[in-house]
Amino acid sequence: NPDYVFDSFIEGSGNRLARAAALSVAQNPGRSYNPLFIHAGAGLGKTHLLHAIGQAATANHINVICASAEQFTNEFLSSLRERTTEEFRNKYRSIGMLLIDDIQFIGGKEQTEESFFHTFNKLHNTNRQIVITSDCPPGSMPLLEERLRSRFEWGLIVDIQPPDYATRLAILQSKAKQKNAAVGQDVLELIARDEQSNVRVLEGSLNRVIAYARLLRANATLEIAIKALENIGAAREHAAADISPAAIIQAVAESFRMPGEELAGKKRDKDTALARRLAMYLMRQETNFSLVQIGQTLGNRDAASVTAACKQVAGGMEKSPFLKRKVRDIQQSLRR
Repeated sequence: NPDYVFDSFIEGSGNRLARAAALSVAQNPGRSYNPLFIHAGAGLGKTHLLHAIGQAATANHINVICASAEQFTNEFLSSLRERTTEEFRNKYRSIGMLLIDDIQFIGGKEQTEESFFHTFNKLHNTNRQIVITSDCPPGSMPLLEERLRSRFEWGLIVDIQPPDYATRLAILQSKAKQKNAAVGQDVLELIARDEQSNVRVLEGSLNRVIAYARLLRANATLEIAIKALENIGAAREHAAADISPAAIIQAVAESFRMPGEELAGKKRDKDTALARRLAMYLMRQETNFSLVQIGQTLGNRDAASVTAACKQVAGGMEKSPFLKRKVRDIQQSLRR
């Protein structure tokens, strides 16, 4: 995306380290942090930084491939069908820099993981820069092979936290300027006060205000903005009222990339146990189910177990930004 450059990336307290690391590998590929692993929730800017690295490297005449994990997988499978694996290997292993977005999607795909493992080794052994993004750190990818997880941890792992109020306001100011839209500071402040962790949602609110004002052939005043955004608030409240335990189980299972029935099963490995605790916590927060009903829904567990799980999650969120973001991302998926 040509719009995703370093100059258009709004820096704040939650993304400062990630931006600095991205700029460093763009300026010194293969020599500073290799691989660079950026993880963040949806809409927080990891893809923006990935493309910004690619734009800078291309400007320095480095041969770059920027692809999603899904694209890498599809090209690999196509090469198997068409018997062009040699061409596929040459394409990905003869470049100067490899940028892969959403690497978590290759988890559990054994042949794709095998191919990426050898591609990674070939590039890393010859000091060519690798940058990877994901929605979670390597240690939280249960379906990914251990040998890949360990390689992702060889370089630098950085995360992007949800933007604070000042950063949200700066982002909105920049977006309004890009759109050549005359939006008052009070309107931008109104939108920024919505504690959205997803920058795309913020931009969507701004676009709605601008479009509403243009349709009415009026200025984007505070009054216009309140009217433009009032249905969004109502829609969110309606969505929250419709959240069911089954929807929570599905959302948690998808987040952890595991079958939903395992949350009600007997498995007690680290990832399944965490997913089950999050499901209990979210049912307590988002539904009117009692502790007994939550326990029955998740494998006939007793109320004391549900209480303990909720306390563990609540306490863990205070100490772990990753866990806090994980819960927030699942909540946002439930409200879409």
